[in-house]
Amino acid sequence: MQYLLKYKFILGGVLFGAIAGFAYYHFRGCASGTCPITSKPLNSAVYGALIGGLLFSNFKKKKSGNDKQKNSY
Repeated sequence: MQYLLKYKFILGGVLFGAIAGFAYYHFRGCASGTCPITSKPLNSAVYGALIGGLLFSNFKKKKSGNDKQKNSY
């Protein structure tokens, strides 16, 4: 449970990206089947999950030891 709370933004981004990747395959996709990412739903979902995880990992708050020094005058 601690792991889920610690990485909630990244896991949320992975889930969001997987759904968005599948939606991209479903609505846009590649009709000819020659596109390596969008020709299969699994490929689109995995690629979307990867991009979503990377994107949402930027929103994670970074903890630093300098916070106490900044607030003390």
